[in-house]
Amino acid sequence: MATQIFRKLSPAAARDAFTFSILCRTKITSAQYVASRARDPTFEKLMDKYKNFLKVISIQDLILASNAKPPSISLDFLSRLSQRLHLNRGPATFLRNYPHIFHIYNHPIKLHPFCTLTPAALKIIHQEAEAIEKSLPSAVTRLVKLLSMSLTKKLPLRAVFKVWRELGLPDNFEDSIISSNPEVFSLEDGNEPNTHFLVLNDGVAFRDCLIPAVEKWRVVDCCKEDSSMDRTEMMYSFKYGFPPGMRLKKDFKAKVKEWQKLPYVGPYEEMGLAHTKISKSGGMRMEKRAVGIVHEFLSLTVEKMVEVEKISHFRKWFGIDLNVRDLFLDHPGMFYLSTKGKRHTVFLREAYERGRLVVPNPIYDARMNLLYLVLLGRRGIDVGCDDGKNEDSEVEET
Repeated sequence: MATQIFRKLSPAAARDAFTFSILCRTKITSAQYVASRARDPTFEKLMDKYKNFLKVISIQDLILASNAKPPSISLDFLSRLSQRLHLNRGPATFLRNYPHIFHIYNHPIKLHPFCTLTPAALKIIHQEAEAIEKSLPSAVTRLVKLLSMSLTKKLPLRAVFKVWRELGLPDNFEDSIISSNPEVFSLEDGNEPNTHFLVLNDGVAFRDCLIPAVEKWRVVDCCKEDSSMDRTEMMYSFKYGFPPGMRLKKDFKAKVKEWQKLPYVGPYEEMGLAHTKISKSGGMRMEKRAVGIVHEFLSLTVEKMVEVEKISHFRKWFGIDLNVRDLFLDHPGMFYLSTKGKRHTVFLREAYERGRLVVPNPIYDARMNLLYLVLLGRRGIDVGCDDGKNEDSEVEET
C-alpha cells in the first residue's frame, strides 16, 4: 500500500514521504488512499464474521433494554429499525438465521410475533457480565489511562459512552465506576445543555500504571537473547509486522527504520509548547506522538479493535491534528484498517495471530462464545436441537 503511494510522488518527495506523511496525501484523495491499501486476508475473514455478529449484538441490546419479563421486543418494532440495523431482508428473516440466539413466538395477549433470547444466549450474557464485574478494578485503571492521555485530563462523557463496550466497562459505569470513585472521577457540566465532561480528579494513585503498552513490549523484546536491535534503537520503536504479500522496497525499509528511531512525546507525558511548532521536525514528532496515542488507545480495548469513527471523537482532546484514518493507513505495519460491514474498523496488528487475540481475556472469551453461535447459524436445529434447549453443550465446545 505505502509503496504504491510512494510511486505517485516525485523521487525527492518520496524520500520524505514516510517520515512526513502529509506529503503522501497531497497527491490522492482519502478514498483512493483507503482503496490502495494492502489487504490482509486474515483480518478480512475476521471482519466477514463480525458483520452479522455486530447486528446480533445490536438486537440483543434492544431486547435486554426492554421492560418485559422475560426481556422481549416485537418484530414490528424491529421492522421500524430495519434500515438503521441494516436488516435488508427484514427482521424475521435475519432472526430465523440464528435460532441458537433468538426465539420468535406469538405474544399470548398482544397477538403479534415477538422475539426473545434463548437460554444459550442468556448464559453467554451472564458470562460476559460476570467477567466485567470481576474486572472492575482494571476498568477503573483503563478509564484513568484514557483521561490521562487527554491534554486537559477530561473528556466528553458522550465520547466515552461510544466506546464503553470496547473498554470493557459495565453499561451502568456512571454509577459503578464514576460515582463509586469520587476521589478519582467527577462529572462537570458542559457549555451546552445536557452535555457533561468526565474529569480526572486525582490520578496520583495510578501513576505507576501509566506505562504505555509499547514500553512493556520494548522491555520484553530488549531482554530477549536473540534480539537483533540495540537498546538505543529500541527506545522509540514500535512493533511492526506487514501484511503478507506486501512488497517493501529498500528505501521504504530505510524510512521505517529512520522513523522508528525518531524521539517523541509519549501518550502520558505532558506535551510542551516546543512540540506544537509547525515545522518538518515538529510535524514528524507530532505524528509519532499521535501514533503512540492511538496505539495505546487500542491497547486499552478488550478486543484491540475499534471503529475509526469512534476514536475520532477523542482526536481534539488528545491533541491529534491529523486525520486518524489516514494515520492508520500510513502505518500498515502497526494497524490494519478494514472497510467491511459499511464501517471502517482498525485493528492493532501485533495483538492478533491467525484471527484471534494473542493474549485473550474473560470478556473477549465470552464474546467469542456468542460469535460461535452466530457462525453456527441454523446448524444443529434440523437434527433434533430445539430452539434454546440444547445449546449449552455447544457453547462449552468453544
